Amino acid sequence: MKVVQSAEGTQAMFAREDPFAPAPPCREALRWKIASKVFVVGRRPAVGSATTGASTLGERETYAENLAEALSGARKKQRRQKAAAHPDNVVTYDQTTGALVRRQGGVVPPRESWIIPRRRVPPKVPEPTWHAPWKLQSVVSGHLGWVRCAAFDPKNEWFCTGSADRTVKIWDLAKCSAGAEGGLKLTLTGHINAIRGLAVSDRTTYMFSAGEDKKVMCWDLEMNKVVRHYHGHLSGVYALALHPTLDLLITGGRDSCARVWDIRTEKQVMILGGHTNTVGALASNATDPQVITGSHDCTVRLWDLAKGKTMCTLTNHKKAIRAMRVAPFEFSFVTGGADNLKKWQCLDGLFLRNLAGHRAVVNALALNDDGVLVSGADDGSLCCWDYRTGYCFQRFESTPQPGSLECEAGVYACEFDKSGSRLITCEADKTIKIWKEDPDATPDSHPIDMPAWTKQCRQQKRF
Repeated sequence: MKVVQSAEGTQAMFAREDPFAPAPPCREALRWKIASKVFVVGRRPAVGSATTGASTLGERETYAENLAEALSGARKKQRRQKAAAHPDNVVTYDQTTGALVRRQGGVVPPRESWIIPRRRVPPKVPEPTWHAPWKLQSVVSGHLGWVRCAAFDPKNEWFCTGSADRTVKIWDLAKCSAGAEGGLKLTLTGHINAIRGLAVSDRTTYMFSAGEDKKVMCWDLEMNKVVRHYHGHLSGVYALALHPTLDLLITGGRDSCARVWDIRTEKQVMILGGHTNTVGALASNATDPQVITGSHDCTVRLWDLAKGKTMCTLTNHKKAIRAMRVAPFEFSFVTGGADNLKKWQCLDGLFLRNLAGHRAVVNALALNDDGVLVSGADDGSLCCWDYRTGYCFQRFESTPQPGSLECEAGVYACEFDKSGSRLITCEADKTIKIWKEDPDATPDSHPIDMPAWTKQCRQQKRF
């Protein structure tokens, strides 16, 4: 028999059409090969390990033959033959329920004994919160240069803007929103270059301004004059923020560092150094990280103000960071640059998600208590996002005023008022635009596009 099998194997190897194809397997030869190996291994005494339970030579031979049959597939062949002989005792797949059912004697067992295979269920895409779209309410003119920054009064009665015409203007919010004349209340002069940052204190009557002339000024709004100067920056100052609980002012600029000032004594408390390029955006928190800085070196740094050291450095951005905003209702923040928007956790800087939609450099960010995030870019585009999920529910363009160039459609700053119902944008056409929510919009007239949102999330693997 062995001679016949050997001859059959030789004929199958050398008499086939393709001589380079692999030889067909011989199951009987495979069984004898495995049996010989197992038999040799079984005769060796086990050292330091459990034995097979076969003590005599005959038991070892029986164990080796059984193991060889199992490895060569003989056991599987016997089970298949047995199942073919008894078709009523097999496992079938039920198309209606999607379950594996064992039919014994033609009788279907009860539902509790069915074996339901586990399937991979894709994660559910969260439904965004519905927000009303925004529309233009009025346009305010008065500056002679690009409007670069804005800030609101804590009582929500007026707002101030800084421009490249080296002036700070204070506007009446109610009159400007209604489009009435007499909206300009006051013009403050003192800077000798473009003004890049403004902040109004909610605990004192002070307003702070910073510009490209290296100056950081403190204005007393009761006397409408400068009462303090903060000297120390070696180049232009591009951003400033007030600490929410301490009498501290944080500024950052082209000297690649952020400086912390004591508001009352004009002294520099500390210098936060570590960036290698301009500090273009910063924010302040009451708890760690108390200071967050974004730079043109494409990094974000979280600072421990007590130690004056960096807690962590975030390097996900690939382009310069020009805008930053901290959420007032949760412990997170968002940054914007030339690549896209990114959302982070405040405590450890954990990256949460990307918000992609702009095709130009993002210069401005604004966030209200309702979870509406607005971003403005160099090409005049404005995007409104649901902050919780990152869904962009509105995208529109800001139109330059008559007499302006087409390239003067850039948005340089945007701010929500204290109620979150009005938005102002500072633009390159020397105007200030005031936006409000559309009162006639409903979820039926402006529904959420869930199919497109689900497709976007699946493509980006966000949820």
